[in-house]
Amino acid sequence: MAEITASLVKELRERTGLGMMECKKALTEAGGDIEVAIDNLRKSGATKAAKKAGNVAAEGAILVANSADGKTSLLLEVNSQTDFVAKDANFTQFANKVAQIALANSTTDVAAISALSYDEGVSVEEARVALVQKIGENIQIRRATLVQGDIVATYVHSAKIGVAVALTGGDTDLGRDVAMHIAASNPMVVNPADVPADILAREKEIYAAKARESGKPDNIVEKMIEGSLKKYLAEVSLTEQAFVKDPDVTVGALLKKAGATLNSFTRLEVGEGIEKKEVDFAAEVAAQQAAAAAK
Repeated sequence: MAEITASLVKELRERTGLGMMECKKALTEAGGDIEVAIDNLRKSGATKAAKKAGNVAAEGAILVANSADGKTSLLLEVNSQTDFVAKDANFTQFANKVAQIALANSTTDVAAISALSYDEGVSVEEARVALVQKIGENIQIRRATLVQGDIVATYVHSAKIGVAVALTGGDTDLGRDVAMHIAASNPMVVNPADVPADILAREKEIYAAKARESGKPDNIVEKMIEGSLKKYLAEVSLTEQAFVKDPDVTVGALLKKAGATLNSFTRLEVGEGIEKKEVDFAAEVAAQQAAAAAK
């Protein structure tokens, strides 16, 4: 058995990010062989990661990777359990690298991304498991999307909202302004005609029911319904919204003035659609006290 020196423990700590006692224990169990110790820690990390997998990861960050020619962007959401971890340098480094790897391989399938090479001899999934072991929280690659076009521009707000837009005409500065607007206003579609028929029908039914409650004549009720629908379409359609940087101009007018057409946009927000576990801490503490008193 090789001697477990302080320098050996230090090297293992630098390579794994684990505590001194855990590194010393791993080296002892591996007979002083640092490579065996790392392999064993990775194996135990997989076990720890499996235990963490049941924890809800609804925080995290949106990352952006852009191609050199400016025609392709990839948005990636990587989740953590807490916002504190989402700001950790190890988390950020991992998430940014995965975004670049996914872009380089032009894939948005999470399973496919996980199988890609992260480092020599290490897959993205293995790197994720190691990070879970190091940080102690459930970390998940949730989703990725590619946006392609003649001009693609992106905007990320506080790592929590990411937007990519594809333009024909205009430039990246215009695209970034529009992406910023989308981050703030969260439109449903580009143009009013893009609103799905079933959603429009449902809104019309709601407006009709409200209008009829007014007791006004049918012709007035019809105008009320039309007015409500027009207002709704203006609220959810990007081109009809007032531009956040100049409310006197609609986004559609801004694009038209620049001779540009917005072909598509993608907006991702951290944790959207994930059901977060609501914790009643007062009740949890009371329950713990009651359990302790019962012993």
